[in-house]
Amino acid sequence: MTSNVIELRSVSKSIHGHDILYDVNLEVRNGEFLTLLGPSGCGKTTLLRLISGFEEPTKGKVFINGKDVSGLPPHLRHVHTVFQSYALFPHMTAFENVAFGLRCQKRPAKEIQERVNNVLKIVKLEKYANRRPEQLSGGQQQRVAIARAIVNRPLVLLLDEPLSSLDYRLRKTMQLELKQLQRKLGIAFLFVTHDQEEALSMSDRVVVMDEGSIEQIGTPRQVYEEPRSLNVAKFIGEVNIFNSTVTAIDEKSVSMEIEGKQRIVKGTYPYQVGQKLHVLVRPEDLRVWGPAEVDDTTDMYPGTVEEVIYKGTTVDFMVRLSNNQLVAATKFFNEDDERVDYTIGEQVWASWLSGWEVLLPHAT
Repeated sequence: MTSNVIELRSVSKSIHGHDILYDVNLEVRNGEFLTLLGPSGCGKTTLLRLISGFEEPTKGKVFINGKDVSGLPPHLRHVHTVFQSYALFPHMTAFENVAFGLRCQKRPAKEIQERVNNVLKIVKLEKYANRRPEQLSGGQQQRVAIARAIVNRPLVLLLDEPLSSLDYRLRKTMQLELKQLQRKLGIAFLFVTHDQEEALSMSDRVVVMDEGSIEQIGTPRQVYEEPRSLNVAKFIGEVNIFNSTVTAIDEKSVSMEIEGKQRIVKGTYPYQVGQKLHVLVRPEDLRVWGPAEVDDTTDMYPGTVEEVIYKGTTVDFMVRLSNNQLVAATKFFNEDDERVDYTIGEQVWASWLSGWEVLLPHAT
């Protein structure tokens, strides 16, 4: 077995002259939980279908376990897909649904009994083996679909937004269970979602896609804290975007002007004096201060509180700056901290610590 269970080399896909994917290069490592993340229509599901064999690429090659699978039908690719709809047979019990593939392979009855019972135990459904789908909850139906896939011992499990139909609480529970299941099985999971929180909380690596191409691949922390493009920064979480112009630069820092104020950011950057930049600051890194709380406002921007949103563990502030830009600040709630008691219309100062921002070239 190779170190990469799946590899896509310069893969493109066109349908009726319309580009769905173009020049995609991707490696899925053995035993990792890799998530394809992006907005609807960006090509995530199409990429999954190319791997599973339900579609063929217009250009490029797909390799599974080091083998070129061009023209190979789905049932010979040794990967299995869990669909959003689960696609369970309504007239069959959970046991029969899971056993279906093995029976099609004409496996011995004893082997089928042992393997099905084993995977039902893994997904915690051994007590529900004789129930039909209509007698199971949404989460239990999903477990049956997963059991039906893993009973065939695939090299990789493909999951196409399998949690989207579940309610919030069950969805959070299933996220944890899926990750634990993946670790227990030790096989690669390739998971498709448009939910950024889901991708960040479950994945070893995240593939951020947009308009048929890959924007960035990295760990959840890398794509959140070090976005390589404005598209990635805007799609992964909330972000405040300030426009700036480089005023000076050397090997240790870059100086820039943001809304009439000079700021210095330490580090080595490939920018030039006069170049326009985007300065990205996450809401949790933006601080809000009342006039009585500060003495030096050199690196602060005046504004007015426009909205206060209490979320239990956090409080969100929407602040309208003097240049009319609306920014968001998030603070963890602390009953003893008076700074969460700002009122709508109150004058405040907004700031962030140098080094907490991300600098990107200006994009239109």
